[in-house]
Amino acid sequence: MSWIERLRRQKLPSASLLVFTLCALIVMGTLLTQGVHAAKGQASSPDATPLTIPSIHKLDNEFVKIAKLVEPSVVYISTDWKPKEATVNKKNPHSSEDEEQDGSDMFRRFFGQQLPQMQVPRKQEASGSGFVVDRNGYILTNLHVVEEADHIKVKLTGDSKEYKAKLIGSDVETDVAVIKIEPDHPLTPVKISNSDGVQVGDWAVAVGAPFGLQTSVTAGIISALGRDIAQQFQRFIQTDAAINPGNSGGPLVNINGEVVGINTMIATRSGGYEGIGFALPINTAARVYNSIIQFGHVTRGSIGIELPREPKPELLKAFGYDHGVVVSKAVPEGPAATAGIKADDIVVAIDGKPVKDGDDLVARIADTPVGKTVTLTVDREGQKLDKKVTIGDREKVFKDDPRFAGHRPQMTDPGDKSENTSVRFGMGLRGLNDEQRKEMGLEEQGVQVTTVEDGSFAEEIGIREKDVIVSLNRQPVRSFEDVKRIQATLKPGAAVAFRILRPAGGQTRGTRMQWVGAYLSGTLPAE
Repeated sequence: MSWIERLRRQKLPSASLLVFTLCALIVMGTLLTQGVHAAKGQASSPDATPLTIPSIHKLDNEFVKIAKLVEPSVVYISTDWKPKEATVNKKNPHSSEDEEQDGSDMFRRFFGQQLPQMQVPRKQEASGSGFVVDRNGYILTNLHVVEEADHIKVKLTGDSKEYKAKLIGSDVETDVAVIKIEPDHPLTPVKISNSDGVQVGDWAVAVGAPFGLQTSVTAGIISALGRDIAQQFQRFIQTDAAINPGNSGGPLVNINGEVVGINTMIATRSGGYEGIGFALPINTAARVYNSIIQFGHVTRGSIGIELPREPKPELLKAFGYDHGVVVSKAVPEGPAATAGIKADDIVVAIDGKPVKDGDDLVARIADTPVGKTVTLTVDREGQKLDKKVTIGDREKVFKDDPRFAGHRPQMTDPGDKSENTSVRFGMGLRGLNDEQRKEMGLEEQGVQVTTVEDGSFAEEIGIREKDVIVSLNRQPVRSFEDVKRIQATLKPGAAVAFRILRPAGGQTRGTRMQWVGAYLSGTLPAE
C-alpha cells in the first residue's frame, strides 16, 4: 500500500468527524437564535406600562413671559486689561494693597471668573452683564465691570458677533457706567419702571451672565428697600433672587418685565449666592445716564452747607425735632450763605416736604437741577423762616474740596473741527487738587489721564491711565484748557512731545507713592 493511500484512509474519519461537528454547531446556533428571538418577543416586565411622550404643550406663565421679554435686551460684557502697577493683589487685581483681604468684608461686587494669575501676568480678564437702554447701542452697566478695562467687548443674546464697546461716561459715586456699541441693526431696549413704587414682597427677577453663563434667569422677591451699605448716593434694593459673580450690571426686573434696578453687590462669606443681593434703583441710574448723555458728565446740585459728621438723635431732640438737619457751616459765597442761612440753623423742609435727615437732604438737593430755586424752611432759635436758595453745581460750590474738585474727566478732542484743530489725542483728562500736586512735588502744573482710547495716538506713544501730563511741547500744562489750546495749534503730521509723571513700581505698603518723570513723543497721523 502506497503511503498516499495510507494517508487518505487516516484522514477520512477525521474529515467526517469535522463535518459532523460543524453541522451540530449550526443546528445548536439556530436553536439558540430562535430562543433569543422568542425571549425578545416576550415582555420582561409584564406589569409595566410603556411611557408615551405627549405632543408639545408650552406652559406660558408670567416668568416665561418675563424671560422672553427681557433676554433680547441683556448683554454679556467681557473685558481685559494689563496690570498698571508692578504689584498686583492676587485675590482681586482691582483692589489696592492697603485693602484687607481676610474675608471679613462680606460685601462683594460681581466680577466674573478671572484667569489664574501667573507670577508676571500679561493680561487679565473679567466678565459681567449689562442691558440695552437705547436702540442705537447705548448700554447701562456697573462702573466696576469696565473701569479698569483696556478693551470692552459685548455679545448680544442670539448674536454670535462680538462688538467692541466704548465707555461714554461713568459715575464713581453710584457705580454706574454707560457704554456704547455700533450695532449693525436696531437693538431692543428694556422697559424701565419707577423704582420708587417697588415694595417689599414684590416679585423680582434677575437676568445676567453669572460665571459667564449668558442669559441666566433667577426669581425671588424684594426683601428690603433703602439699604445704606455703600456710598452716599447708593440706597439699594435688597433681593433674594439668586445672583452670583458675573451678574453685575444686569437688570433686576419686576413681574411686568420692567427694570427696577441694576444688580451691583452681594452679601456673602463664600463668594457666591447666599440669598442677599443688592440692586441700585433704576431711578438713580436713569438720572446718571441722562446727565452723561446730555452733558458728558454727572452734575450734582449743592446749596453749600456742611453737616455734623456723626449726628446723634439727641441733637435734634434737644431742639424739639424728630427730623431735620443742623447746619454746621455755610460755605462763604455759596448758595445757602447767599440766601441768608447760617450755622446752627435747622433745615426742616424743602419746598414744604419734611427733611428726614442729612442723607435725605443731600440726595434731594443733588437731584435738583442746577439753577433751580427751592424754598428751605429753617428753624433759627425757635423761629421758622423760609429761605429761597438757588441750587449750585457741587463741583463749583466746593471747588477747593478735594473730595469733589476735579472729579469730572474731559476728553481732549476739540469740539469744533476747524482746519487747525482736526488732530486728536484720544484720551480723557481731569485736573489735580492741591493735595495731589503736593504729593508729586508740583506747584500749579499737571492734569491726570483718566482714559486712553483703543488705537488712539495717545495709546500708540505709550500714554497710560493715571499718568500725569506736566507739559506738552515744552509748554506748561495746568488744566484741560491748556491741553486743548496747545492741541488747537497742531496740524496733522506734527511732532508732539509730552512730559509726564508716572507712579513708580515697587513701593511698599504704607510708604508714600513715588513718581518718575519721562518724555513720550510721536508724530500725529497725516490726513
